[in-house]
Amino acid sequence: MALHEVREHGAYDGATDVFASTLSEHVLPKHHMPAEHSRPEVVYALLHNELLLDGNAAQNLATFCTTWTDDEVRRLMAECLDKNMIDKDEYPQTAEIESRCVNILGDLWHAPAGADGTAVGCSTTGSSEAAMLGGLALKWRWRERRRREGKPADRPNLVAGPVQVCWEKFARYFDVELRQVPLEPGATGLRPHQLREYVDENTIGVVAIMGVTYTCDYEPVAEIAAELDRIQAETGLDVPVHVDAASGGFVAPFLHPDLVWDFRLPRVASINASGHKYGLAPLGVGWAVWRTADLLPEELVFRVSYLGGDMPTFALNFSRPGGGVVAQYYTFLRLGRGGYRRVQRACAETARHLAGEITAMGPFTLLYDGTGALPAVSYTLTDPEGAGFTLYDLSDQLRMRGWQVPSYPLPADRQETVIQRVLVRHGIGRDEIELLARDIRAAVARLTKGAPAETDRSGFRH
Repeated sequence: MALHEVREHGAYDGATDVFASTLSEHVLPKHHMPAEHSRPEVVYALLHNELLLDGNAAQNLATFCTTWTDDEVRRLMAECLDKNMIDKDEYPQTAEIESRCVNILGDLWHAPAGADGTAVGCSTTGSSEAAMLGGLALKWRWRERRRREGKPADRPNLVAGPVQVCWEKFARYFDVELRQVPLEPGATGLRPHQLREYVDENTIGVVAIMGVTYTCDYEPVAEIAAELDRIQAETGLDVPVHVDAASGGFVAPFLHPDLVWDFRLPRVASINASGHKYGLAPLGVGWAVWRTADLLPEELVFRVSYLGGDMPTFALNFSRPGGGVVAQYYTFLRLGRGGYRRVQRACAETARHLAGEITAMGPFTLLYDGTGALPAVSYTLTDPEGAGFTLYDLSDQLRMRGWQVPSYPLPADRQETVIQRVLVRHGIGRDEIELLARDIRAAVARLTKGAPAETDRSGFRH
């Protein structure tokens, strides 16, 4: 058979070799769909190779998100590709598993059990959506109260410290003024005494962060709630607290069980968390939980009947696969409280090890050493002017070795301070962190002295 006949009949397309196929002989289409089909193994191989240009997720020390999962989780995720979470009547067992997860989280965060013994909450695509649902419930409750009192309800505001961008989106999308409290010198988050200048009768709530994005520290939720108690006693303003526990919600219960930050505080109305961060589930699943059913306005809830029962649904999205929820439940069953405790403790100990390495290097000052909050480290240059390099330079050097270590300024009023942050997640072991520390030392040497790269015994230059 002539070559043109082989091509015409398709036998050439991957039958000999993936990279001798028709599709591989051309630049992949960027603007138009191909005219004809291609063999699946050919398309897979070409896309697989293109995706190698992405960073190695295991070396991404900027992300809070899970980058390691076991094989059973991958199998369950694959088995749930065709199960749509929005169709609770079609997939009632997946809906039941979602309800079990909400109950487990309600118990973990000390929510009062409802009359039927269940918690109030829902799954989401991630902590950002869950935060927005919490914010919407705050706005609806505030608006209804204002209307009952015969007062205007057109100027709601939300008070917070250095929050993640999802809260800025919430404020813009849902017409709420975001009053961001500036960082005080030396502070890593909102401080209770700052609240009096920002809360008023139009405040729908205060957001307290368990795991500040910038520094990884916890904000003092109990002290924030106590300050709001004092403000109510003096002014009559009853301002609820929403806890953004995107990361800390799956860390504090296991590493800091005596820290009071959750529904043990009567002023905490709702909590959001990310299952795919320190919840150890794969992307993407988040959770929103309310203290009691009356704190989630009925107008926001849609109800679907299934198996003769009633399933409330509250979400901003529509279709999404059920795999994240099922994987979260698997992880709860697989690890239990003891397993979560051991995993988070190992991450925290590794973070503290890195903090010691960073301190010993000389040019850095720790802002957070991995003790008391998230398993992470944040630091800045002790003498930015005299260091001979910037943290941005250091990030660039580390990226040459595959490490993604972010450098960024602190929020408003402290933007002159640039910091770096390293997150230690499940799957990042002591050896990997030691390799990172070695590469930081080598990069600092190159940046400050023009020193040649070190050579290990294998002859590998780094």
